[in-house]
Amino acid sequence: MISQPQLVTILDDSQEIREILSVALQNAGFQTKCFARATEFEHAIKTMSPHVCIVDLGLPDKDGLSLVNKLALESGAAIIIISGRAQVQDKVVGLELGADDYITKPFEAAEVVARIRALLRRSKAETNKPANQIIKFSGWIADFDQHILTSPKGELQSLSFAEAQVLQLFLSAPNRLISRDHMLEKLGGTASDNFERAMDVRVSRLRTKLQDDPQNPKIIKTIYGAGYIFIGDMV
Repeated sequence: MISQPQLVTILDDSQEIREILSVALQNAGFQTKCFARATEFEHAIKTMSPHVCIVDLGLPDKDGLSLVNKLALESGAAIIIISGRAQVQDKVVGLELGADDYITKPFEAAEVVARIRALLRRSKAETNKPANQIIKFSGWIADFDQHILTSPKGELQSLSFAEAQVLQLFLSAPNRLISRDHMLEKLGGTASDNFERAMDVRVSRLRTKLQDDPQNPKIIKTIYGAGYIFIGDMV
């Protein structure tokens, strides 16, 4: 059976950028669907299951950041922001709202393709692990097939692609120090302040979803200058 190419959606109001990315991705073996406006994208995604969503922040009909946040909460797709906003704070906000990567304009199409491949490679590696994709710990249930987290009270929350990656890493080594170098090796990226900040953001989002007080965390403890320790009763 011939598998279908992985689908990448491109949401950008620039026709030139849509065409450049679409051609580069199709040449790399991906299927693409392009959108100029958020409204048409939101309508179409109800009947699609993209592997990756590329989103420009400067959209004519909707705030790109709010759309990124909605995608992170409701879809299982990896999210890449492509934006002309190059300030560190813009990148931080994008990551905090659920993006998995942030690329500033101007960019090389080959770099975008490479980053997409890296994200999907890591996702496939996690999916192919023989370990159970439903893991119970400290009253919580993490379903990594559905990207859903269930609280001890039965409340459901979506896990973004990035949050699921970090949580799986923690659950693979409970009660052990997870160093920044180890996170870099397992999650991919480049050693930099941006990577460090991205990890901090993802851990912060996980703490919020796990109702873990950041001032006195009981589940994810920060070991300053070293990394994190995930403390949980595994079932």
